[in-house]
Amino acid sequence: MKEILLTCETLVKEIYGKMDASHDFQHIERVYQNAQAILQTEQDANELIVLLAVLLHDVSDSKYAVDKSDEERILKQLHLSEQEKKHIQAVIAEVSFNGGNELPTTSIEAEIVRDADRLDAIGAVGIARTFAYGGAKGRKLYDDAEEAREAMSLEDYRAKSTASVTHFYEKLLLLKDLMVTKKGQEMAERRHEYMVQFLEQLKQERDGIL
Repeated sequence: MKEILLTCETLVKEIYGKMDASHDFQHIERVYQNAQAILQTEQDANELIVLLAVLLHDVSDSKYAVDKSDEERILKQLHLSEQEKKHIQAVIAEVSFNGGNELPTTSIEAEIVRDADRLDAIGAVGIARTFAYGGAKGRKLYDDAEEAREAMSLEDYRAKSTASVTHFYEKLLLLKDLMVTKKGQEMAERRHEYMVQFLEQLKQERDGIL
């Protein structure tokens, strides 16, 4: 297992090295740690499937991917059965939020990877990543005239470049209640509260409450 993981890590690092700080290899390392923490409480999960899915889950992300075949190309270079490859691809497909149009999880491995990835979208790191991505895309920090959308298609979610603070209300503040593993739920609590405190502090500073 270790050799397969190291091979995969080597292959994905070059791809993540081309992404901005919100989705670089440090993001993958943090999600990897989150997944390992959740795995400790989910003994029936296939660890290899989980960790390979973590390493690969953003390789073909539509926000960045130039070559959509990278995921499949890398999987072909790993010593895995066809069943394992299909399982990994299914897990990856079930990770994304997609503007609230997420696919239902069909395995414990998908639940673990989804929670691990979403944990890195909230809390202090989540705040930093949101503004890193917004900066890379030239988005406003906040826009008082902009209303958070409660229901949207994937196309709508991707098409509109909302301000970074709006993204908290359209996605990040929703994630705590969407965690599916017990460990993920526990880990999300503190991170969620930190975001709430941050937004309140930001509001006070913007309103001149010094």
